[in-house]
Amino acid sequence: MAEDSLTAQAARLARRLERIPAQIVAGVQPALVQCADRTAQVARSLAPKEEGDLAASITVTPPGATTPAYAEGGGRRTAGPNQALVTAGGPGVRHGHLMEFGTKPHVNGGLFAGTQHPGTEPQPFMLPAARLTEDQNRRRIGRAVAQAIRNAGQSQ
Repeated sequence: MAEDSLTAQAARLARRLERIPAQIVAGVQPALVQCADRTAQVARSLAPKEEGDLAASITVTPPGATTPAYAEGGGRRTAGPNQALVTAGGPGVRHGHLMEFGTKPHVNGGLFAGTQHPGTEPQPFMLPAARLTEDQNRRRIGRAVAQAIRNAGQSQ
């Protein structure tokens, strides 16, 4: 999914959650983190092995926390109350997007300025992890929502 689509989905969900008591939102947050942990685990297993530092840089940011520097688009992002974020990257690992999507042939700059780079083939690991865990994550979150609603109804 495109990030714009994910942002729109998160915004729609946030609007819906605003109408739900905070107790229910808090009851769902552990499931969000569990789902993100599972997705991160799968992404680590799919990350290119020759890039061991890349797999180690895959982290989970729980609701309300801020992603590490250099993760997801090169900046910091704070997860909303209904989000747990899975990101790859860190100070020494800034190539996750290049591995995920590949590169086109280009002329190098910097130390190798003027030389031709042949480009690299994509080696996706994050999107496949998201796809592989999507159904299980939806079920887990659905169960957590139902349980949180039941618990909220019992405590009132």
